Amino acid sequence: MMLRRAARTLFAGALVALAVSQAPNTALAEGTFDLPPGAQFSQSKLERIDAFFKTIIAEGKIPGALVYIEQRGKPIYHKHFGVRDVATQAPVTDDTIFRLASLTKPFTSFAVMMLVDDGKLKLDDPVSKYIPAFADVKVGVEKKRDDGEKYLDFEPVKRPIKVSDLLLHTSGITYGFYGDTLVRKAIAAAKIYDGDPSNAEFAERIARLPLQEQPGTLWDYGNSYEVLSRVVEVASGKSFYTYQKERLFDPLGMKDTRYYLSTDEQKARMAQPMPNDADFRVGRPSRPDIVKKWESGGGGLTSTPSDVIRFVRMLLHKGELDGKRYLSEASFKEMTTDQIGPGSGIARDHFYFPGDGFGYGYGLGVRTDPGNAKPPPPGSIGELKWDGASGCYFVVDPKQEMFFVLMEQTPSQRQPIQRELKKLVYEAMEN
Repeated sequence: MMLRRAARTLFAGALVALAVSQAPNTALAEGTFDLPPGAQFSQSKLERIDAFFKTIIAEGKIPGALVYIEQRGKPIYHKHFGVRDVATQAPVTDDTIFRLASLTKPFTSFAVMMLVDDGKLKLDDPVSKYIPAFADVKVGVEKKRDDGEKYLDFEPVKRPIKVSDLLLHTSGITYGFYGDTLVRKAIAAAKIYDGDPSNAEFAERIARLPLQEQPGTLWDYGNSYEVLSRVVEVASGKSFYTYQKERLFDPLGMKDTRYYLSTDEQKARMAQPMPNDADFRVGRPSRPDIVKKWESGGGGLTSTPSDVIRFVRMLLHKGELDGKRYLSEASFKEMTTDQIGPGSGIARDHFYFPGDGFGYGYGLGVRTDPGNAKPPPPGSIGELKWDGASGCYFVVDPKQEMFFVLMEQTPSQRQPIQRELKKLVYEAMEN
């Protein structure tokens, strides 16, 4: 059913783009991968983005959205569409608060790399140095009894989980809300999200669960970034949010980025998905309006378009903004370099979310090649990107000195909308 809905959305989006285009989309798309440097935006072609979002909002697919494009230090496109909540009909604004979901992960990896710069941790450190419970983790291996019944056997790790494994999703730690392996079923059955655990308690819960595979062997999306939250706390001597706030959010001017909304004014600015599209399918309730102890480094941040734009602009400028450097050039390069490509010895899980043509750095997908589709999807070699289950998404294109940000709240429509927006952005670029 989800696939059929996604297919219908893609088809509708293609019709909208065709209706406002002077040439077939297929012809345009052939020239949108790895454009020569120096491409300029056509304002008339950017209007296709307006048409696309107005149509899907009129069709009731999403309540609203914000799209921002910047190139060579100048705003190219900045549009608000629809409402942030169909119940209140309040419009989408630059200070509307969105759940970031997994778009939280780049902020977490950035905090880790700042600690590397400070000499407070090393990427090769075993995780057990910061969380001793991880010294005893085991790998769950599926085996069969004589009657064909599957069961889990437990094997020791061949090497310890490293901090770099957490950053790369090569720790063997997976999620329990998708897939049908016995390890994933065991994670789901453990109900690790129940109650009100602190970051320390949550990391301990994960340490008691089996790994899906040996560390350093497979890119496997999971709770690695929740463990990183606790590593940051131990290495910095501060709560996860306090460290991020003092070192990144406040200095960068991100005044509305936090894990929980504590005031009525903040809650009133919160964007909501369509009432029939409110399941974010991340294995747990997504309620930033209910304050808890756990500060989820894998998916807990809320933020505004204004704040996210500041962070992404800093990424385009390689860890520096407005004369202040937030990450050393060496650490930024390591963070934004594919770490799991050929020669790394790391395989890719069936659920490889960076997608075809992308490697993975620390918290970011990194475009390494055209991929297998013909013609290749739009973008540039060296592109950085990430998104989350809520629909929020950003792309950084250093080659074109450009980035764009999409803020929305739609679990079911996020992927077709992200694909269509990226296509329309690159189709609007001319040499």
